[in-house]
Amino acid sequence: MSDTSAIRVADLPQNTPTTFELCPDSATCAGLADELGLLGLRKLRFAGQIAARGRRDWELTGKLGATVVQPCVVTLDPVTTRIDVDVKRLYVADLPEIEAEEIEMPEDDSVEALASVIDPGAVMTEALILALPQYPRKQNVDMDQAVFAEPGVKPMTDEDARPFAGLAGLRESLRKKD
Repeated sequence: MSDTSAIRVADLPQNTPTTFELCPDSATCAGLADELGLLGLRKLRFAGQIAARGRRDWELTGKLGATVVQPCVVTLDPVTTRIDVDVKRLYVADLPEIEAEEIEMPEDDSVEALASVIDPGAVMTEALILALPQYPRKQNVDMDQAVFAEPGVKPMTDEDARPFAGLAGLRESLRKKD
């Protein structure tokens, strides 16, 4: 997707925003859905503009819309979700490179180093990934407690694993003795 939508920064007009609209066909959506582990992807659309910010920086703003189908985390049944999000990226020409082994993530994660191209297709894919529900669940479905044990062994429940669960039983037995 990203190869055909990349725009060379040198070709962008400085005084006028450049608009874009990406509406991938069903084959492209099917490939993207497969790549992202989705059961389905429909009505994918990303539209916006790229405008100059100062002399050397550029800002991409847009609106991403899609209908995604994912497996429910409880039942594995299909769950359909509509995604509509605003997207913003600021491409900065003089963004300093950080060479430390460990760094703290910046608060504003929409700032990126300016390269020779700005790729709305890549931004669309990244924004879609970030907007996907992490744990899709069908409506009115609750997680039941799973209990496993070998035959003849009393299964351990979540309540048994709590650090002070045994103290309640001990307290009750001490009260009975008094």
